[in-house]
This record gives sequence, structure tokens and C-alpha cells, in this order.
Amino acid sequence: METLVPAAVCRHGRIRVATERPVEFIDLTARIEALAAEAGIHTGLVNIQSQHTTTAIVVNEHEPLLLTDFDALLTRAAPRDMAYRHDDMATRTVNLAPGERPNGHAHCHALLLGSSAALNVADGRLQLGRWQRVFLVELDGPRVRDVSVLILGEGVC
Repeated sequence: METLVPAAVCRHGRIRVATERPVEFIDLTARIEALAAEAGIHTGLVNIQSQHTTTAIVVNEHEPLLLTDFDALLTRAAPRDMAYRHDDMATRTVNLAPGERPNGHAHCHALLLGSSAALNVADGRLQLGRWQRVFLVELDGPRVRDVSVLILGEGVC
């Protein structure tokens, strides 16, 4: 009889997304599940991290009206047309880049959300609830965005 031996799994992958709208919810769940399956993880963690300060990673339901409501909530919390000191290039002195666009509202939105999520893996599957999905939330699009995915745990060989 053959014995299965746990083997350490440590893999890194990237997901690149071209967003199309100023605010957009991009469901990454299938791509994350595919990366975890390719890594052969049986038990462990998958960490998903945005590499941008005007995006977020959230876990919630993929229900269009909910996503519309959340977009409206963010707009009420930090409206695009409000004055932000971050957008005043005559006053701001750090982290300036050529062609910088006014996006203080998007940075404020991102601060209300998280830049990463850690998901449990058990029996080779992400442990998401029935309606849970993993989203990259674009807050200052359209742009090309990168998400880092780190997979840690045990596989079976």
C-alpha cells in the first residue's frame, strides 16, 4: 500500500487585469482557484495582494445590485468632485509622477477597503462560503493592474 507524504508548497503567481471603468469589480475567484490547483496545494493559505494604492481586494457576493450599491456608498464617502489636498500638485511634495492624475477620491476609497485577503485551503479547495467571491476592486480606472498571489501550505506526493 502506497503512503501519501505531505510536501511543502510555496508558489507565487501574478494576475494581470486591464480594467475598463473608473470603478469596477473584477471577479478573480476562478483564476485564484486555478493557481492553487496548479500549485497542488492540499492544505494551507492563498494570499491575494493588490500592487496598487487605488485598488482593493475584497471577498463578497457577486450580485450586481450589491456591487452597484457599494459603488454608490464609496461615492458618498469620498466623492470624485470633492477637493482633496492629495490632488493639489502645487502643495504636494512626495510621490509625484509625470502625468499624475487627480485621484484623491480613489486613494480615500482604497483606505476604506483592504489591499489583500488571505484564504484558507482545505482538501485542495479554497474555503469560500456559498456566495463568496474574490474581487479586485478598481477605484481609479481604467488601468492595467497587477495582483500578487502567494500560495503556502502542503501538497501530497
